[in-house]
Amino acid sequence: MRFTTTISALAICAAGAASAQDVVELTYSDTVPETDPRSAILKAEFGDCLGDGFNFQPYHGATLFQQGTELTAMQRGNLDMGNLAIFDFYNQVPSTSVLGTPFLFRDYEHMRAVYDSDVLADLEAEIEEKAGVKILAYPYIGARHLGYKGDKEYMTPADLEGMKLRMPGGEGWQFVGQAMGATPVPVAFTEVYTALQSGAIDGQDNGFPATASMKFHEVINYIGTTSHLIAANEFTISLDKWNSMNEEQQAKVQECADNFEAALDASTLELEESKRAEIEAAGVTVYAPDNAAFQEHVLGVYADSKYSADWPEGLVEAIQAVGQ
Repeated sequence: MRFTTTISALAICAAGAASAQDVVELTYSDTVPETDPRSAILKAEFGDCLGDGFNFQPYHGATLFQQGTELTAMQRGNLDMGNLAIFDFYNQVPSTSVLGTPFLFRDYEHMRAVYDSDVLADLEAEIEEKAGVKILAYPYIGARHLGYKGDKEYMTPADLEGMKLRMPGGEGWQFVGQAMGATPVPVAFTEVYTALQSGAIDGQDNGFPATASMKFHEVINYIGTTSHLIAANEFTISLDKWNSMNEEQQAKVQECADNFEAALDASTLELEESKRAEIEAAGVTVYAPDNAAFQEHVLGVYADSKYSADWPEGLVEAIQAVGQ
């Protein structure tokens, strides 16, 4: 009897050990702080969604890996998942630069339709082959608009001639301002308010939430909803980790990634709308420029520049055709 009991106990322990080994460990790194609403959405819509078959361990505020180093960490096997920016892929997959081009997307609905289609299938396959990661979702994080001090609505790129437009430092960012028709000026984000106040710059190009939180609306009087950069992160998993899971586990991860994308989209859109209302209530005129004219001009400038050298042939046209 004692022997039988011992055998039974060992069998139970072995079953428990096997069950524990079946749990998929997922380590995740993000740059936003744990207190950010996006972190709560990640936990509720992705982490909790996964259930008992997974152990999802998120690290926020760049406490595990600094911004820009997550891709390398995944490739080295030190990290399973990250919420990356498209520019993180550029050095290894230069063709991805097309997705960071201003006025590539007409609006949020167009962006979402593109990412929900198969038009990027070849590009995603190239990312998997060259970078060794799989993009699970493209959660929306906001659009950038043209905010400035002036006495009229600027409708076309020609209207921006001579405007001193603050853009983040770096050649790529400066080219965005130049392509839009303005004179780009590099100014640190924390110094934009003072620069607007003093007249060192005439405008800036942040979204409604950033404009409200930094109180830029106190020193500008117009915002043209150019939506020139409609940004989505790349919610990404190491291809080695993905391939280590069975089909059922992969399906669950994809389902929860889709939930996270949808929830963050809704949250971002709601925040943009509420902050726009606050800014308009403060007296700033918000209007719609001729974005078709901006798109034609800016994409033409990019097509004639070095920045289009790595674009996959025909992809811009295929993206523009989505939803038309």
